[in-house]
Amino acid sequence: MTLHLTKIAFGATSLAELHGWFANRGPEHRLTTRYLPKRHEELVGGSLYWILKHQFVARSRILGFEQAEGGKTHIVIDSELIDVSPAPRRAHQGWRYLDPKDAPPDLGGSANGALPPDLASELARLGLA
Repeated sequence: MTLHLTKIAFGATSLAELHGWFANRGPEHRLTTRYLPKRHEELVGGSLYWILKHQFVARSRILGFEQAEGGKTHIVIDSELIDVSPAPRRAHQGWRYLDPKDAPPDLGGSANGALPPDLASELARLGLA
């Protein structure tokens, strides 16, 4: 079974800024973490869900793991961000595992009847979504 991770988008002030972090970076990006997750084999093929202002807002596919300098680990993720339906999530340090049944669904385009991300985020913040 595929497993996911969650991570705070520390320093980002908006979803647009988070998207800007990954724009023009090539097909993949590396995040450095102190430890290799014990369940790393289950994470490849899963996603890293980004938390912004106490809500899930987007996800990046996890492509793999690599050794980094100083005994650290790179989490290799796809640079393409996929917006997800905003869902409340408490802040935490580092990363945490996320069971697939608890992962929010992807946001479709407005053609699918989905709300624009900023409106959906505001409704979720107010507890109305």
